[in-house]
Amino acid sequence: MFPQKGFCVSSLSFLLLLLMATGAVGFGSMGSISAAFGEERFFCAIDASGKQDLVCWERNSTLTSDAAYFSTLPPMAALTGGEGFMCGIEANTSQAYCWNSISSGTDLVPLNFQNNSYSHIAAGMNHVCAIRGSYYSNADSGPIDCWELRHSTNNTLVSVYSSSFSDPSVSNLVLMNLVSGEGFTCGGVREGGIVCWGPKSANLRLTAITESFVNLASGRDSLCGISRVSGNVQCWGEPDSFSDPPIGTRFVALTAGARHFCGIREKDHAIECWGNFEASSVPTGSGFLAIASSDDTACGVREDELILDCWGVQGPSSQDYSPPLQLCSPGLCTASSCGEGSFAFNASSLNVPEVTSLCIRKELNICSTCRSNCSEGFFPSSLCNENADRVCTACSLCQNSSCWDICGLPASSAIQLQHPQMKKSMVIIGSSVSGLVLIFIGWFLRHRVINFKKGQQWKTQCMSCIGKVVKEPKPNNEPLAPLSTASSITITQVFRLSELKDATNGFKEFNELGRGSYGFVYKAILSDGLQVAVKRANAATRIHTNNRAFEAELEILCKIRHPNIVNLLGYCAEMGERLFVYEFMAHGTLHDHLHGGLSPLNWSLRLKISMQVAKGLEYLHKDAVPPIVHRDVKTSNILLDSEWTARIADFGLLSSGNRDLNADLMSDVYSFGIVLLEIVSGRKNFDKDYNPPDIVEWAVPLIRKGKAAAVIDRNVALPRNVEPLLKLADITELAVREDPSKRPTMSDITLWLEQLVRGELTF
Repeated sequence: MFPQKGFCVSSLSFLLLLLMATGAVGFGSMGSISAAFGEERFFCAIDASGKQDLVCWERNSTLTSDAAYFSTLPPMAALTGGEGFMCGIEANTSQAYCWNSISSGTDLVPLNFQNNSYSHIAAGMNHVCAIRGSYYSNADSGPIDCWELRHSTNNTLVSVYSSSFSDPSVSNLVLMNLVSGEGFTCGGVREGGIVCWGPKSANLRLTAITESFVNLASGRDSLCGISRVSGNVQCWGEPDSFSDPPIGTRFVALTAGARHFCGIREKDHAIECWGNFEASSVPTGSGFLAIASSDDTACGVREDELILDCWGVQGPSSQDYSPPLQLCSPGLCTASSCGEGSFAFNASSLNVPEVTSLCIRKELNICSTCRSNCSEGFFPSSLCNENADRVCTACSLCQNSSCWDICGLPASSAIQLQHPQMKKSMVIIGSSVSGLVLIFIGWFLRHRVINFKKGQQWKTQCMSCIGKVVKEPKPNNEPLAPLSTASSITITQVFRLSELKDATNGFKEFNELGRGSYGFVYKAILSDGLQVAVKRANAATRIHTNNRAFEAELEILCKIRHPNIVNLLGYCAEMGERLFVYEFMAHGTLHDHLHGGLSPLNWSLRLKISMQVAKGLEYLHKDAVPPIVHRDVKTSNILLDSEWTARIADFGLLSSGNRDLNADLMSDVYSFGIVLLEIVSGRKNFDKDYNPPDIVEWAVPLIRKGKAAAVIDRNVALPRNVEPLLKLADITELAVREDPSKRPTMSDITLWLEQLVRGELTF
C-alpha cells in the first residue's frame, strides 16, 4: 500500500512541454503523473513542494502514512508506467529507477544501467527504453538503452538486458520523446517523423511519416500523436483501441489506456476520449491540466480545483480509487524556456512561505500550453502571457464590444451600450427560446433590484449580483449611512491576478494585515489610488474549496450590502487563486483596540460598536436571503472603518445548508455575547493570568449575583452614569446562557442596544 508523503503544494498543473515534457501520460509515455497497469496497478504523481517527491495511491487505498516505506523512493524528474511497475528519472542524478507496489525500495534497473544518466524514459508492457543524457540539459539525445522486466519463479520482478529492443540505427537519430507499448518503442525524430522498433513494431503499420509530433501516447498495440502543425490527432496500429479519433479537434496532450485514448483539448482544456471506453464516465465541464490512464481508470488534476481526481473510463472503477486530497505538479520541470503559446508558472502564487520554486532547482521552469478559447458562456477577458493562461470571465460580466460577439449580444444592444450613461442603467434579459432581447433604459432600473414592502421596511433581493449594481434603501427610505470611501463602488469587479500582485507589492509580508484559517489578508492600493483589503486563500483552503463552492460563496458575498458589514468589492479566480477584494478598514480590529495596544475606546464608542455589530448580525440572520450564519463572531473579525463604524468581516463559507439553522443562529448569539463581555470588561476571551481564565466562567457568576460593577473595565474612565454599562452586562448574561432556547434572538438584542444607546432601555 502506498502512503502519502508530507504534503503536495502546487496550485497549478501543466499540460505540455513541447520538446521534453508532457502533461498527460498513459501506457508508455513520460510525465509528472503516471499509472502502472495490470492487476497490481497504481498511480504516482510528483509533488510541487520544490523537492519533487512522490505521492502514490492504489485501488482501494486507505492512504495511511508510512514514512519509512515511502522514503525509499527518490525524488523524481519524470515518471512512466508499465505492467505492474513504474520507472522514473531521478531528479538529482538523472539516473533511472524502477519499482513496483510490492517492493518500492528495490531498484529494478539492471546493474549495468544504474549509473547511466537519462533524458527520457518510456515503459512498455514488460520492457523499458531510455535515452542517455542529462535530463535537465538541452543537449542532443544519445544512445538508447532497453531492458525487460520479467516475473521470476517466486513471482517477483527481475530486470534483464533486452537484445530484442537493440537497434543501433535508432541511436544515430536525435529523438525528442519516447513511448512504449506491448513489444515496441517509438520516438519522435527532431527533423520530423516517427521511428519505431521492437519485435511487434511492424504491427503498428506506420507508413513513411515526415510530420513532426509534439506529443505521443501508446496503448498496448496502438500509437497516437498530436501534429505539431495542425494540433490534430493521428493514430496507427490496431484500430479497435483508437476507432474514430476526433477529426478537426486540436489537442495539447494525450494519454492512453490498454484500449482507449483520452486527450486534453486546446480550446477549453476539457477531456475527450475515443476507443474502448464508457462515454458517460468521462468528466464534463471543468477542464484538466494533466491526466494519466491505467487499464480502466484515469486520474488527473482538475483545472478549477487543482486537485487530483479519478474516474472510470471502462466502468465505475473510479470508485475504487481515492487519490490523496492534495495539489500535485502535473508539469515536468525543464531547463528550457517556455515558448510561444505557453506560459511559466510562478511559485509565488502558492502562498506557501517555504516554497520558492516548484522544481528542485530554481532555474527550472514548468510550462503549460495556453488554452485557445473559453467554454460556452464565458469570454476571454485577458490573453495568455508569459506567466498566466488566458482568463475566462462569465458573459454576465460582458460590458464592452470586445465580448459582444462571443457572448451573443445583438448589435442593437451593442450600439446603445456605447453611451456611458446607458452602460450604467441598462439591463438585458435574454430569451433562450425566441432570442428576443428586451432593452430597458431608464433611471428606475439603474440599480437592478426588486423592492417589496414589508410593513414599513424595505428589503432588497438580488437576482444575480455578480457584476450588478446593488444598493439597499434603509427603513422608511432613509438614506444609507456613509461608508468608507471604497463603498462607493457598487459593482462586484473581476480583478486580474497581476493587478492585485502589483497592488500588494507581490503579497509581501509588510503588506499583511492579518491571517487566519482561510489564508492571509493584505493591504492593497489599486491603480486608481483606492485602498482595499485583499483576502487570499492558502493552499489548504484551495484544496478543500472546489469551484462550485467558491462560486456559491461569491454569490452570497456579493449580495451582502450593509453599513455594518465589510462589503465585497471584487474577486479574482485566476491561476487557481481564490482572492476576495474588500473595503479597507482604516482603524483595524476591535480586538487590537481592546487587547492589542491601539488607542482605547471610550464608553460611548463601545456602546455604539456593540449596537452596530448587533445590527450587522441581525441583517445576516433575518434579512439576508437565505439566512446567513457567521459561525466565527469574535473581536478580531470586527473591524472599524475610517469613521469608527463597526463592520463584521471574515465569513468563510456562509450558508447554513442542511444544518440546524436555529441552533447555528443561537451559536452566533452566544459568540456575540462573548464579544460583549470583552467590550464591557476589557478582558480577552481566555486569559491564563485570571482565575478562572475563561471570561464566561469569570464574569457571568458576578453578573448574576448583582455584582456587574466588578466586571466593568477600569482602564477606561467611567462615565458619570454607569447604569448603561450595568445594563449592557445584563444583556451579555442573557446571550451566553447555556441553554440555547433561553438566549434572545439578534433582533431582541439589537432592539435593546438601540434603546440603550438612546438612553431608553428598561428591564
